[in-house]
Amino acid sequence: MEFFPVNIRILIRRLGLLMGIYSVCRLLFLIFNYTYFSAAGLYILLKCFFFGLRYDITIIVITNILFIALHLLPFQFFYKKKYQNILLALYLLVNIPLIFLNCIDFGLFSFTGKRSGSEIFSILSFGNDFINTAPNMVLDFWYLLILFFVLVFILKKKYPRIQPEPVRRRPLNNLSLKKIIKTTLLFIFFTGLTIIGFRGGVQYKPLNILSASRYSTGRTTALILNTPFTVIKTFGKKTLEEVRWMTDEQALKISPVIHFPESKEKFNPKNVVVIILEGFGKEYIGSLNSYEGYTPFLDSLVAHSYVCTNAYANGKRSIEGIPAIISGFPALMSDPFISSAYSGNTVTSISSLLKSKNYTTEFFHGGTNGTMGFDNFSKLSGFDHYFGRTEYNDDNDFDGSWGIYDEPFLQRTASELNKMKAPFFAAIFTISSHHPYSIPEKFSGRFPKGTLPIHQSIRYADYSLQQFFESASHMPFFKNTLFVITADHTALTEHRFYMNRIGLFSIPILYYSPDDSLLTGKHNRTTQQIDILPSIMDYLNYESPYFAFGKSVFNNSEDAFSINYIDENYQLINEKYSFMMDTIAGNSLYNYSVDSLLKINLSGLDTVIEKLMTEKLKGFVQNYNRIMIRNEMKYVE
Repeated sequence: MEFFPVNIRILIRRLGLLMGIYSVCRLLFLIFNYTYFSAAGLYILLKCFFFGLRYDITIIVITNILFIALHLLPFQFFYKKKYQNILLALYLLVNIPLIFLNCIDFGLFSFTGKRSGSEIFSILSFGNDFINTAPNMVLDFWYLLILFFVLVFILKKKYPRIQPEPVRRRPLNNLSLKKIIKTTLLFIFFTGLTIIGFRGGVQYKPLNILSASRYSTGRTTALILNTPFTVIKTFGKKTLEEVRWMTDEQALKISPVIHFPESKEKFNPKNVVVIILEGFGKEYIGSLNSYEGYTPFLDSLVAHSYVCTNAYANGKRSIEGIPAIISGFPALMSDPFISSAYSGNTVTSISSLLKSKNYTTEFFHGGTNGTMGFDNFSKLSGFDHYFGRTEYNDDNDFDGSWGIYDEPFLQRTASELNKMKAPFFAAIFTISSHHPYSIPEKFSGRFPKGTLPIHQSIRYADYSLQQFFESASHMPFFKNTLFVITADHTALTEHRFYMNRIGLFSIPILYYSPDDSLLTGKHNRTTQQIDILPSIMDYLNYESPYFAFGKSVFNNSEDAFSINYIDENYQLINEKYSFMMDTIAGNSLYNYSVDSLLKINLSGLDTVIEKLMTEKLKGFVQNYNRIMIRNEMKYVE
């Protein structure tokens, strides 16, 4: 340490004190919420404390960036008493509120089940209840105030100080070259460390809330995080408001979210593979339209599958489609769940449910690790492993943009599936039909270019899928597997129907099992991505209650619909009608079964249908907002 000048040494000690305070806060957070974390075991808890240091360093650097910068200035006035007093005042002014945020969550976590975000500052999050309950909260949690003041006392008492030194002016020409070089190098070195600390490391994207899930289970990620970090990372992100169009009981009756399976048959431990094709809109699939498309293999598979002819995505981006498919909740807010203020919520997923049946689980993604946070989301949603470009470990197949070309990646995926212990669940997400729509040079000229830039890459992706099934069909796991094939969202379009608000979300969903000849035919009722989770559970005869927003395609007794959201506009689609609840322009109702181009607005004319769809939509949105805000995306007995 003596190698470093006094200003650097004292900075390290002052930041070290903050690290100690944050670790104490984490310990107190664990103590006050021990019943929530007790099942994790000592090893997991120690891991949380260790990896939590990374989040502490990041938030300390972010919030104290000016304090750090004022220590790195290599000037003699650093030792003046006034300058040191300014540093102390800045230190306390910045960090006392952050300690207070940590203390709030010692008690608040027991109600929310997650670290608080920026919504803690919003009066909208608490409504008038905040004014009414604040005095009681202070009385009930008086001991937290005491702890807060104790921590502040320790922060000020233990703040490392230096003895002010008189400023000794030295002419610049008297400074040795060695001294100048050393000072400059130290400044550059610690500036670099500060930048790394600000980003939370040297990884692909800056550290975020969802990143914590890679180090632990979804239940213990809150212990890794700290509240100032989650507040800063959610600051400026739009949050939901609880709406009250009806009672919660009425909303749940209209749109139930807890499934109580009725099947008396024994659970069928089949392997499950969900294949998510990038940008594969229904428009490109000839067998689902009245014209020749660009997916000859998928067309051939349709004849041997249970195909949903009226299926829709719940969002328009991959970052919205993956949570809808894997965890069964739609994108009904401006920010995608993965990067939203609610990304720390506990989620139910296909993987988490099947792991209770001793399934091994893996998420295969051809993209570069870190892309759109899918690696972190896979961990949050319960996957055992993530397999991306890094794990593929051969950039000879890199497409130059997103990751590994579909054909070699799917071949490798088939081999990896063959190694997995059965029963297993795997999600596979392809990338080659994403802009810039490149295909390997060896296939140049092989596939028709079509009329849109995406068409050739769709044809290549379809070929890659064919090769995957060809290879997998010779492997032991193949016959005893349920394959679900769908898309994350739609992409470029040229047909007028697929340009409107219904066609914009039209995607394929196929259920295929090589050894089940009964799993064929057409499902003409409306379905959506969030229905995939309950459909899989239904098909496997999963017998335990579970949480899911969607419904099973194998249960025709339930309402069939799809829901999506863009720019404050909610849309509900059923077999005939599309109802749009626009918070800006007003409502609209279309009978798309006879008016496919949505030219005739029936709002105010067909009042019976409009009333029913309005009630359905409002019930769903009310449930969604309440459940997301309160972190209730799970079944609790």
